[in-house]
Amino acid sequence: MLKILIIEDEDSIRENIIELLLSEDFQAFGAAQGQPGIELACQHQPDLIVCDIMMPDIDGYTVLTELQKQPLLANIPFIFLTAKSEREDLRLGMELGADDYITKPFTPIELLSAIRTRLKKQQQYLFPYKEERERANGLKQKVSELEQLSQTREELLIRVTEELRDPMSNISLAIKMLNLASTHAEDSPHLALKQKKYLKILQEECARELSILNQISELQTLLTPENIKLIRRLSLFERNNHV
Repeated sequence: MLKILIIEDEDSIRENIIELLLSEDFQAFGAAQGQPGIELACQHQPDLIVCDIMMPDIDGYTVLTELQKQPLLANIPFIFLTAKSEREDLRLGMELGADDYITKPFTPIELLSAIRTRLKKQQQYLFPYKEERERANGLKQKVSELEQLSQTREELLIRVTEELRDPMSNISLAIKMLNLASTHAEDSPHLALKQKKYLKILQEECARELSILNQISELQTLLTPENIKLIRRLSLFERNNHV
């Protein structure tokens, strides 16, 4: 719901405008003087401000000037509301950066038309920036996914490397024992049996090594950003179950 701030010292006018805007599904709130209006603008950052010019504390020109000093408020559409209609007042308001100027008395249709026109132009002005923000957020999300992919691949590579060490150690030991057994195999049937035993160990560990290498190859094709999210969720679930 769009927020509209009304800064007007005449209570009846301010309250009638707020009631009108509420009936049109705007979120409307008001201030009776300029300084409280500035404070409300800072607090709520409205989508549009309607402000009287002649007020007891500070005039509408000062309100506009003060708001334009603040980056978050400087581009808020600003409509002056006044009983004065001289050309010099109109020119001064526009030179200060006002977006529109409504002279009292006015009809509800005139006020709503001016407000909707300024809000529409503001949306057209902000649309390219919104697209850029969405594009930047999309790129940020892709970078985050790639970082997770890289991190998960690294974690899996470390885990696979550790799994490869056991069969490599067994293979190395079996080769040494096989060489020792083969040296005396002709003189002892017992050593011949040991030789067969170590050959069997070699075959089993080579098969295990080959299986792990095949898993590595398969992981390369499975590690997509979507699968990474699933892997991380499953890993978190497993950790929680062990707690």
